[in-house]
Amino acid sequence: MYVRHLALLEYRSWAAVDVPLSPGVNVIVGRNGVGKTNLVEALGYLATQSSHRVSGDQPLVRRGAGQAVVRGAVVHDGRELLLELEINPGKANRARLNRAPATRTRDLLGILRTVLFAPEDLAIVRGDPSERRQFMDELLVMRTPRYAGVKADYDRALKQRNSLLKSAGARRRSGGPDLSVLEVWDEALADFGSQLLAGRMAMVGALRPYMVAAYADVAPESEPAGMVYRTSLGDLPEDTPVEELRVAYLDEIARRRGNELDRGITLVGPHRDELELLLGPGPAKGYASHGESWSMALALRLGAFGLLRADGIAPVLVLDDVFAELDSSRRASLARWVAGADQVVITAAVGADVPAALVGRQLLVENGSITEVDTGSTPAGSDEQDGHEQPTADPGTPA
Repeated sequence: MYVRHLALLEYRSWAAVDVPLSPGVNVIVGRNGVGKTNLVEALGYLATQSSHRVSGDQPLVRRGAGQAVVRGAVVHDGRELLLELEINPGKANRARLNRAPATRTRDLLGILRTVLFAPEDLAIVRGDPSERRQFMDELLVMRTPRYAGVKADYDRALKQRNSLLKSAGARRRSGGPDLSVLEVWDEALADFGSQLLAGRMAMVGALRPYMVAAYADVAPESEPAGMVYRTSLGDLPEDTPVEELRVAYLDEIARRRGNELDRGITLVGPHRDELELLLGPGPAKGYASHGESWSMALALRLGAFGLLRADGIAPVLVLDDVFAELDSSRRASLARWVAGADQVVITAAVGADVPAALVGRQLLVENGSITEVDTGSTPAGSDEQDGHEQPTADPGTPA
């Protein structure tokens, strides 16, 4: 799988830009502030429909514009698909596949798979549990797109149930609340929550060996890494069937009913769970050094890359300005992993930060434009090298 062409309209700092990409290694070089990260952020958005930098869509639209468009030509097994997302802050986003409108934007999920490693990933290790839950859910949806619908249904049920808990708690203090409506949402939350929980637990079990191996490679001098999924339902095996999780969910909701009414908030469910990252026998958060935290974040992304590739579809690997943050040994380890990718997109302020082993297509960003740099050699993994013809369809200028 690879992206042959990326086109943006009114996205971040780019009024309009076309980015040609190749299989193998693509290095985007430019000084800080010229818009390199905006390009790879858009690439990730096309895959996940979310940004690795902000939680909402408004900052993605160029100032003064009403909407932004991200369009990419994705090639997999010789077939090219044209994906387009129209970003409309405050309104529903719209999607097109091969220029035909999609019923839902999430219908595009799973067509393009990416794994993006960026400086912001330190928050997965050092930040709040919500950062680790987001990491899990993005990877879960990448592997199995139907979980996007499960997560959306869970979030809607959670929002409605929290509203009912708040009002029921107020009536409880003034008389006696009618809990019949709340019980309906208990069932809905348990249905969607047990599905999401089962998906997460199975995914963590599948990811663990890849993450542990990646950490041992990038930080061989450190204690071994690990991860444990902590549920708000107590200790449960990772292979617990969905129906058993649903029963446990309803039992725990009933047990904590009084506390939830007092606080006016749902205390049980995947939104309260934690992915605990381990370094040796203890937690990594609060104990890992800066270098160990970087290695842990990198191992999570490389583990995700390994897991997705084992599923049968190698994702596009995106490395946003990370080589400057790594020492020589970690750069070498990362370069070894990168070598096996169908496509890698790297950003760097200085081309010399990228290991010499990662020779490929180089694009220079300056003065609001992108030009290809003649490196004097055939880019690694290019069509000239593998003997395949380049597809001729072009996504054109977004509209």
